[in-house]
Amino acid sequence: MPNDGGHLLLSDEERMELLARAPGAEAVLRPFVGAEEFINGKRRWCLWLRDATPGLLKSLPEVLRRVAAVKAYRETSTREATRKLAAYPGLFGEIRHPDGDYLLIPSVSSERRPYIPIGFMHVDTIASNLCLIVPGAGLYHLGVLASTMHMSWVRAVCGRLESRYRYSNGIVYNNYPWPEAPGEALIAAVEAAAQGVLDARAAFPEATLAELYDPLSMPPALVKAHQTLDRAVDAAYGAKGFASEAVRLEYLFALYGRYVAALPVAPAKTRRAKASTLAEA
Repeated sequence: MPNDGGHLLLSDEERMELLARAPGAEAVLRPFVGAEEFINGKRRWCLWLRDATPGLLKSLPEVLRRVAAVKAYRETSTREATRKLAAYPGLFGEIRHPDGDYLLIPSVSSERRPYIPIGFMHVDTIASNLCLIVPGAGLYHLGVLASTMHMSWVRAVCGRLESRYRYSNGIVYNNYPWPEAPGEALIAAVEAAAQGVLDARAAFPEATLAELYDPLSMPPALVKAHQTLDRAVDAAYGAKGFASEAVRLEYLFALYGRYVAALPVAPAKTRRAKASTLAEA
């Protein structure tokens, strides 16, 4: 979360203007992606100064001007926590960026889409606080999360922003009952099918994820790739398909119940006896 008054964020035009005046700023510019940018193919940028040296910053007065504006913005905030951040004006207010590539899940997505668009992002791309990230995720994780099985769970438990899905880690992701110890062959099948989905998307490089996952314009090749993925994920759950959404949910909640039942039970809190006062002693 930048908490910067907008001074660390740049549009395409602002980026070009900055580079025209300060070509060296290329070293501290990173793509900045929120749910809107990820799904609709929009481009935004940020100044990512976490590893910038004092010497580099001194050579970039246009960047320092923006940093000074961040400092002024934070110093005048009514929130004490924000005022404390003024001591670090070149850093985002909150940083949870991983050290490697990651899987991105937009926090808000249209309920019209058959699947929430998710995808892998390079470590150089900074995800905003309007996304969720899964560091270290692989094709298997993408495959399960991009499946009808997971979407059934989303439709049942996900929060809503108006009618759109409001995906969260606490309610949706952390509680999702993943397949129970699938074998290597089943995992490999999910991975292969997940790669098939990515390949089907890549066949339309000019299309945004919003266009690819619109139920009216979703390419047949992508529909078929997801159907293959759904079969592979269902098999990882030990099923050959489900007769309805209700049957899927019945299965998922039963599996969730088994997982929860296996968790260790925290010891009950005992009420402490009231300590005696010196006079009572």
